[in-house]
This record gives sequence, C-alpha cells and structure tokens, in this order.
Amino acid sequence: MNAFAGGSSVVGAAAVRVELPGRSYSIWVGEGLLHVSGEYVRELGLGTRCAVVTNPVVAAHYAEPVEASLRKAGFECIRVEIPDGEEFKNLATLTRIYDALVAAGLERKDPVLALGGGVVGDIAGFAAATYLRGVPLVQLPTTLLAQVDSSVGGKTGINHPLGKNLIGAFYQPSLVLADVAALRTLPERELKAGLAEVVKYGAILDAELFSLMEERMEELVALQPAVTSLVVRRCCELKAGVVMRDERESGERAVLNFGHTLGHALESVTEYRRYLHGEAVAIGMVFAARLSVELGLCPPEVPPRLERLLQRIGLPVSLPAEVDAARLLQSLERDKKVQGGKIRFVCIEGLGRARFVNLDSASVLQLAQKLAGGS
Repeated sequence: MNAFAGGSSVVGAAAVRVELPGRSYSIWVGEGLLHVSGEYVRELGLGTRCAVVTNPVVAAHYAEPVEASLRKAGFECIRVEIPDGEEFKNLATLTRIYDALVAAGLERKDPVLALGGGVVGDIAGFAAATYLRGVPLVQLPTTLLAQVDSSVGGKTGINHPLGKNLIGAFYQPSLVLADVAALRTLPERELKAGLAEVVKYGAILDAELFSLMEERMEELVALQPAVTSLVVRRCCELKAGVVMRDERESGERAVLNFGHTLGHALESVTEYRRYLHGEAVAIGMVFAARLSVELGLCPPEVPPRLERLLQRIGLPVSLPAEVDAARLLQSLERDKKVQGGKIRFVCIEGLGRARFVNLDSASVLQLAQKLAGGS
C-alpha cells in the first residue's frame, strides 16, 4: 500500500514492514496519520463497522478526528472508553470492552482500533484476539512507548493482581499508524518514560542509535520532527526485525525484556501507582547493566554511560531504599520468564550487544540489594 501522500495533513509518512507467515502488516510512521486513519484502514478490505477503544484523556484530543476519518471512509464506528491507568488493565475492564462489542454486534471482519498508549493497546488487542476467537486489530499508538514498542509485535494482555501481563496472547495487528504529531500532547513525564524504551533499543541492539541519542537527546525531548520520526522509525525497524526472527519469544525476542524483569517486579510491588512503565524499566536497565559488570560480562564504563543518558532525560536510575524485599522476591518468582526456578535474565556485553543469563530469583534479589541506591 502506498502512503496517502496526497493528503496535505500527512508529512513524511514511511512504512516499516513486518513480514510473518500469513499475517504481514505495515507500521506507518509520520505526522498527521490519525487524521487520515480511515483511508489506511479502508485499504485493508475489512468489515464496515469498527470499535475505537480509547480512554478519556486520549479521546479528548483524537477520538473525534479519528472517528470522522473512519466515517468518511465508509465505516460505522462505536467508541469504547475505558479508564486511564495501568491499574485498570484488568479483567473488569476487559469485560467492559466485550460487553460493548457484543452490544454493537461487531462481526468477525469488523476491526477493533486501539487509540491510546500501551494500556489501551494491550487490553484492546487482547479483546480483539479473543472476541469471536479473533477480529482484526489496528493499533493507533499515541504515546512514545506505544509507538516504539508495545504496538509492534503482537503482545497483548492484561494484568493479574499477582503480576503484570500474566494473562494474554500473541496477536498481530493488521496495521499500525504511529502519528508522531500525537506526541506533542503527551505530558512531559509520559514522554520521558517512553524515551526509556528508545534507550533500551540502543543498549541491546544498536550502538549507533545509542550514540545518536547521546548527541541529540535535547532535540528528542523537544520533539524536533525530523529526529523524532527518524528515531521512532528506527526503533520500529529494530523491533520488527526481532519479531520476524522470533515471533513468540522462544529465543531472541526475549532480549527486548532488557530492564523489564526487575522493572515489572517493581511496578507490581508498588501496585502500578508509583512508577510509569518506562520509569521502572529505566531502573531495571541500570540494574541489569551493573549486574552484567558484576558477572564479568560487560565493561565497567557502560553502566555509567547508560545512567548519564537516563538522568539527562530525567528518569530514575536506582531502586528505592524502602522497597519491600520479600514482595519483590515473590514478584520475581512469578515472572513469565521463569523456567525451572531460573529467570532468563537479559544482560549486556556492551552497547548494542545483549545475552541471556539464567539466575534464580534469590540471587537476583541479593544482587539488587547489594547494588540498590548506588550510582
């Protein structure tokens, strides 16, 4: 499919292709894509009805233009608003989405559109994966974290009271539209949290990207259009490459969990209220880098370089002293990546190079306590 370059509202649209057996799709990155989203969705040849799942914060900015574009493209659409926040990524909210889809009579070819950040994308994606045993999914990510990470690759799910993303499915979207103009309405804290995931890609997959961020971080924080589109597109290319080689995380894809093992545990023990996802991941990445040095895998100059970049963004880099060690251990033991009592922990050997180390949760916690609060 070609970009709808004729629309004056779209600037610099470029596609990243995810090629998978029987379910390939495009990730479009550019400015103004949400306002012509109906044209892109129509090209998929789906049903004529759709559901836009969003939250009140995002809806205030983008629901009306997206729905207007869908109607102009010939779709009858309903809006399903869910509460804003990670604590609402649960079974009760999922049921609310199901109820709306059933009431609207959506059929198997009618798409669900996820308009929002990672929470909306995850839960709307899981609803699409399971309603009528699967209906088409379109991701319209409006946060940086969602644009570079959670909207790409087909991970969907909800949280369980005992752990993050314990219930879910791999379900690839039919289309992703990453409108970088939407990032301008993000609260500063959300934008900075999203930059943690961008740093992650540089740390584990692309040393040149990491260096680019060191050189141009102020431009990124200011959302200078050219560098923002470049970085978002590069992150999508990196993740698409990993997903194409390992769609269901049986091997290489698990490197994308760099910083997430400890980060998810920290989110869980603080009940998803103290840290945004990217903030917890930032702490987890620094810990993982320092752990890598402790294990003799990584040059000692790498963690300080990572810490400096994250601190320039304004992200936390160390575990809080008051964290409940017992609860953190319990959360680590429930991590999805635990096999045979061992956590497949993502370490780095240097910028752009990652590897796996199998550690028991008690050892991870012991090292976390040793390194807590350090710089």
